[in-house]
Amino acid sequence: MSYVSGFLTPVPGKNKDAYLASAQKSWPLFKEYGATAMRECWEADVPDGEITSFPMAVKREDGEAVVFSWILWPDKATADACWASMETDPRWREMDMPFDGKRMIFGNFETLFEA
Repeated sequence: MSYVSGFLTPVPGKNKDAYLASAQKSWPLFKEYGATAMRECWEADVPDGEITSFPMAVKREDGEAVVFSWILWPDKATADACWASMETDPRWREMDMPFDGKRMIFGNFETLFEA
């Protein structure tokens, strides 16, 4: 089954177009390193919570939207090789980050069920 890298990021609303452009620019490189799919999802209905929530998790500020993203990989080894390439492939440094990366949440997941 596939392997998934997931991300939750607060992005200023004024940077929506820049964020989309950055995602579109990064896709060919992720694909070159073996990604099979990538999704970038802009907040549509993301309620505040009392105990926990997406906005609380990323410390969303006024004027920001929560972006939920994931990259699909054929396996963990492919994902690990891509992430390692970020230290050696200078093309990664050409990517813009129109958001506060310190508040990004990310992790990698083994697929348990796929339909």
